[in-house]
Amino acid sequence: MRPRRVRTMEEFATRSGLSRPTVSKYFQDPASVRASTRQRIEAALEELDYRPNIYAMNQNRRLTKNVGVVVPLLADPFFSEIARTIERLCIAAGFRPILLSSNGETAQERENLQTLLSLKPAGVLIAPLGRISDVAAIEAFAAEVPTVLFDSALDVVGTAFIGSDNKSFVDQTVDYLCETGSAPCLFEMRTPANPNAGKRRLAYVAAMERHGFDPMIVAIEGTGWDFERIGRDGADAIFSGPGLPANTVLCSNDRLAIGLLSAAYANGLRVGRGEGCALRVASMDDHPFARFTCPALTTAAHDYEAVASESVETLLSAIEAGETPSTREEILIPARLVLRASA
Repeated sequence: MRPRRVRTMEEFATRSGLSRPTVSKYFQDPASVRASTRQRIEAALEELDYRPNIYAMNQNRRLTKNVGVVVPLLADPFFSEIARTIERLCIAAGFRPILLSSNGETAQERENLQTLLSLKPAGVLIAPLGRISDVAAIEAFAAEVPTVLFDSALDVVGTAFIGSDNKSFVDQTVDYLCETGSAPCLFEMRTPANPNAGKRRLAYVAAMERHGFDPMIVAIEGTGWDFERIGRDGADAIFSGPGLPANTVLCSNDRLAIGLLSAAYANGLRVGRGEGCALRVASMDDHPFARFTCPALTTAAHDYEAVASESVETLLSAIEAGETPSTREEILIPARLVLRASA
């Protein structure tokens, strides 16, 4: 009969004939034990089919190799893409990423922070919910754990903020649209979930005035993170009623634009620059699905790799320093215009 599987480090030490401290020392750093001991432990691991509980081990260490990564909504491919890159970079640096989603809910974001505290992370990367975040809770967390915010900023919270330069998103799209056709109206949510939307609105107003045009803001109703549905319903109501103030539309983000494209199709409006087209549509973010819409979406693109790399490097520097810097660092990475068939 096959022996019962080993489940604890104490049981593994007993059955392998080694001391508990020696086994623990190996699991924290295999190079810290003699080569002959290391070979003996590794042979016992294979024979007894034992895998240590890394998280339980970490509770007894002053500094763990755990790095928390918290995003607003993992179902959003934008956050999946950037989290995947962060995860890869953390692993390459010798850390264990723990990925958590706030699911668009304030209570879940707080719960994620409490979960991470129990795992004694070396540091944490957070893309906060923004407008509905419990800022005091995140600030208290950041006072205990090296914390870098990415994608959306909360004033004075964390060691650093790494994100995209929202002004560069808007300037590039508005400049291009004005130079190649009519000036755009801005299609946005009246109560946006992400604080980047407010920065983009201000940048749009400034860009339109710089070109000598009055801003034209189309604010649709809707709350939460279901942006495609909100964009579709809002655009459908406009197409069925008063219509847009311009035949060129700049959407506040690509997910709203995907909804608008759906509504345009349903209302028989062709999008693009060719003959018979009723609308030009552009947007911001270069969402992973933006190239697959019909027509493919012109957009200002995040530099996913740069945001992820800067975020991880900044956090690792904070972990290595072992203290909170006197000034909060902010790094903004410019967007890149991607021209596709929609505009």
